[in-house]
Amino acid sequence: MSKISKNDKIYVAGHRGLVGSAIVRSLERQGYSNVIGRTHKELDLTNQQAVRDFFETEKPDVVVLAAAKVGGINANNTTPAEFAYENMQIQCNVIKCAHDLKVKKLLFLGSTCIYPRMAPQPITEDALLTGPLEQTNEAYAIAKISGMQMCKYFKRQYGDDFISCMPTNLYGPHDNYDLSGSHVMPAMIRKFHDAKINNAPSVELWGTGSPLREFLYVDDMADACVFLLENYDGEQHVNIGTGVEVTIKELAELVKKTVGYTGEIVWNSEMPDGTPRKLCDVTKLHNLGFKHKVDLEEGVKLAYEWFKENVENARL
Repeated sequence: MSKISKNDKIYVAGHRGLVGSAIVRSLERQGYSNVIGRTHKELDLTNQQAVRDFFETEKPDVVVLAAAKVGGINANNTTPAEFAYENMQIQCNVIKCAHDLKVKKLLFLGSTCIYPRMAPQPITEDALLTGPLEQTNEAYAIAKISGMQMCKYFKRQYGDDFISCMPTNLYGPHDNYDLSGSHVMPAMIRKFHDAKINNAPSVELWGTGSPLREFLYVDDMADACVFLLENYDGEQHVNIGTGVEVTIKELAELVKKTVGYTGEIVWNSEMPDGTPRKLCDVTKLHNLGFKHKVDLEEGVKLAYEWFKENVENARL
């Protein structure tokens, strides 16, 4: 296993997003002093030559690949070509340059949608590629699976220390609150907050509220990523989650209470629910020696506080 050191140059791709910004915070908290990032304007990761130029100039020792084109059910469902193309471009460019420039460690971040729609629950790492995917985000899932498998193949063929992890549903600072593309938690926070401010009598939420989901506060995910960089070199990816699930309805009630909204929730069952249940088996992560710290109630409070303080600059 490649040992990473506190003064290694660590490139976090996607350092301003929900995931990347949390990983930067975690690295800096733990004494890594040479963390670098580039905005999309400064470096277009879909541009092969630009990525190569960046790697040849900066020569990072460690790479965390947290950059991706992401979105909710609607965005995934209506623009699958972009989700497939952009994510595959980003991954191919960064992973190949990391290999060519002899980066000592790379961490690739997957997503829970990589698993089969009807995978046995809780989902173990072994469930990958054992059945059909959820149709609504299949393009994104296939791109992510390709990236994880590519890391595995570079490790197998060349001995590169490229590892992958698979975080569950994340939320927290720097989330996307734009309702056209946001995930369920930030969408709820935004909707209940707006309804409270505007004294709206009700809030409409998609689906039936019955699907079960697991949520992980993003700073816990980031700490797990740094833990894996320091302690893991296996070929198989590692699930990162809490191992605890709630229904979307229970989540809605919790967010409503946290925001202080007193109106009614109206469920629009004409809209899709997505996968019925998605819970990660986190036995492997726990056995390696890592466990999350922030429970859902505390996490929703922290997320809402951040949203209120940053509503001017949040992605709305």
